[in-house]
Amino acid sequence: MPLFLSKASLFVFALLAATAGLGASYPQRPVRLIVPYPAGGAADVLSRVVAEPLREELGQPVVVDNRGGAGGNIAMETVAAATPDGYTLVMANAPTLAINPTLYAQVRFDPVRDFAPTSLIAKVPLFVLVQASSPVKSVKQLIALAREKQGALSYAIGGNGSVTHLSPELFAQRAGIKLRGISYKGSAPALVGLMSGETDCMFDLMPSSMPFVKSGQLRPLAVTSTKRSALAPELPTLAELGLPGYEASSWFGVMAPAKTPPDILERLNRVIVNVVKSQAYQQKLVSLGAEAAWSTRTEFADYIKSEGKKWGAIVKMLGLRIG
Repeated sequence: MPLFLSKASLFVFALLAATAGLGASYPQRPVRLIVPYPAGGAADVLSRVVAEPLREELGQPVVVDNRGGAGGNIAMETVAAATPDGYTLVMANAPTLAINPTLYAQVRFDPVRDFAPTSLIAKVPLFVLVQASSPVKSVKQLIALAREKQGALSYAIGGNGSVTHLSPELFAQRAGIKLRGISYKGSAPALVGLMSGETDCMFDLMPSSMPFVKSGQLRPLAVTSTKRSALAPELPTLAELGLPGYEASSWFGVMAPAKTPPDILERLNRVIVNVVKSQAYQQKLVSLGAEAAWSTRTEFADYIKSEGKKWGAIVKMLGLRIG
């Protein structure tokens, strides 16, 4: 019996030692970072911004791999089924993890069960926008006009089920008003519709609408983040303007397949946080209209759950369903 216990103990210690060494020796070959959308979008741009400094931190290439389709679901399914060894990661965001599981009738992954969070890397706030010639010059006036129009005040939708669609509905819910959504095939035509007077307002990501704000074609009334944006510090948040707790941002973070060894996840968290905290990275994000964000693995997991509850409730309230 003592001999058996000794051998068993040695086996356990050897197993623990091998597991503990995974994070230290990882990675030994290039790491693939899958983007759930085609090249050129915010997720793609942010992935490429973070990939180069990650290469320097990890000592191996970080290859960006665009896998668009089904609103990001195809890429998420690919990563959920990948070998959990730290060599296949995904740039997840609010739609893929917090909106799609409720929006799509068939989603072959679970946002909590099938993925292991590493860290957030960025949040992209939205502007609350009106046409430059609009008489509305404040959120208070926008809410008053919505009540006056009794549900006829319109907002532009850049994509059904997107953050730009759901954030004004969250605003309406918190403000106790009704809005009428008008759909467009993308953010660009939605912005054109707003500027031409086809709609009354729009909630849009700062990077895509900033050029029109700077040119004076659109008037921003507020931002949707929890704190004021460094890009437009003069603009108040909706929380400041009487909607406490309101937050709507398109966030991005790196996920691994579930069952990825904890040591590898911890190493990924450390190197990603180091990159995101760097001055060079943060300056780059400001130029893109985004804000650096980082987290522990547990904080990111909790955030995904809370975002899923928030956006899932809005999707259900609107009766949205795809497929």
